[in-house]
Amino acid sequence: MLSKLQSFSLIGLEGQPVDIEVDIRKGLPKVDIVGLADTAVKESKERVRLAIRNSGFSYPIASVVVNLAPADVKKEGAMYDLPIALGVLASSEQVEVDKLDHFVYLGELSLNGELRRLNGILPMLISAKQLGYTKAIVPYENRKEASYIDGMCVYAFKTLRSVVSFLNGQEETEPVQHQKFSAKDVTSPNDMQYIKGQYMAKRAMEIAVAGGHNVLLTGAPGAGKTMLAKTIPSIMPDLTFDEALEVAKIHSVAGILEDGFVFLRPFRSPHHTATPISLSGGGQKAKPGEISLAHNGVLFLDELPEYSKQVLETLRQPLEDGKITVARNAQTVTYPAGFMMVASMNPCPCGNYGSATRECRCTVSEIRRYQNKISGPLLDRIDITVEVDSVSYEELVATDNLQECSAVVKERVNKAREIQKERFSQSKVRCNAQMSSAQIKEFCVLDAQSQTLLEQSFEKLGMTARGYNRVLKVARTIADLENAKDINVRHVAEALQFRCPEGKNKL
Repeated sequence: MLSKLQSFSLIGLEGQPVDIEVDIRKGLPKVDIVGLADTAVKESKERVRLAIRNSGFSYPIASVVVNLAPADVKKEGAMYDLPIALGVLASSEQVEVDKLDHFVYLGELSLNGELRRLNGILPMLISAKQLGYTKAIVPYENRKEASYIDGMCVYAFKTLRSVVSFLNGQEETEPVQHQKFSAKDVTSPNDMQYIKGQYMAKRAMEIAVAGGHNVLLTGAPGAGKTMLAKTIPSIMPDLTFDEALEVAKIHSVAGILEDGFVFLRPFRSPHHTATPISLSGGGQKAKPGEISLAHNGVLFLDELPEYSKQVLETLRQPLEDGKITVARNAQTVTYPAGFMMVASMNPCPCGNYGSATRECRCTVSEIRRYQNKISGPLLDRIDITVEVDSVSYEELVATDNLQECSAVVKERVNKAREIQKERFSQSKVRCNAQMSSAQIKEFCVLDAQSQTLLEQSFEKLGMTARGYNRVLKVARTIADLENAKDINVRHVAEALQFRCPEGKNKL
């Protein structure tokens, strides 16, 4: 008897429909799985057989053929265990066949018939909904992430036996209740009010977040660079549902989705020993890397010169394009990579070069060698460079010097982002840092005084065409923070302050 069920595979962030066909015929007891299945799929025949028996059902002593269609698409993972088991039970007349075609089935089985949690449930269900499927059966542990998909009726079960009882009408189960997304009450654990002094650096952080600009913090050890970076999520705009869904899909595929969904913008801080593949993504299954896991959030690279040159050069293309294509022998996948890069570094190996209170012990050649670990093209993609000075003892212990809390700064950032949202409402651009050349020409018009200042600074700072455009983008953000319609000379002057000569610290 032939039975047919619907399941899905995962290619990158997109789910692809897979038809599970199970046929049982008289013959020697054996199980054949065809349809370009990998080892995990082929091993499912043993998991399915024992799961069926340990759930109290009988496994047919016959020839079982399982076809996974389309046959030219490679099938990976254990998500086909549940549909295969149900197909075997339906073909052996232990499940009512007429109810099978109403659902999408996803689930890995343990040997005792329990359903295990799957990675990538969210993008597969979203793709299923887009293709017109309205019902799905998933493992109970995946119920939270499935609950945020509106318009999809999802049933979550703990065991194979409970799924069979539901399909046979022996027990009633309510679908997973739809959850409404809200990130309003979620706050970051770090707050700017606890950072003493550092007014210039805080201003740079505000501008960077308001326009989505990349930023480099440079200064002596212990000046507060890392602490400043960790406060950035606290002043970033709240995630919209569409943004949260993009992030949740990536984290679901990577298997790091916590609490069923994402409510805070990602803050990823890979160690400087990270490899290029861990940053860009890849491996045997072309999984997303740190660059994609930081999408719609922050990628923080602490002690930037300590990263290998190969790792740093990996950042150049995604910083420009907002996406990264991972090409491997098995498949080629494009992941989103719209992150805000925040980096920190010491100005020299000892960290005291340029300090007003500490003496630098490094030679000129050592300082140059250290700074040259970061290539010019990479630094040219950083919009804002700010020096973080050491805090004085008086500033550190002062109790009457109240600092602005993150909520106040965030309010200004949100107003600037609202201006940008309205400005770019007819395009896919979300913030000033993503502006194209045509949009820069339209929205970054300078008056004569601003143009003269920028012209004088172009040669002096050794700016490239990319650097020139990035100064205009930062100036546009500063104007937005002041709710100014046009860019004036003050906005350009402040933007130029954050532009390092040739993108590097001059000796």
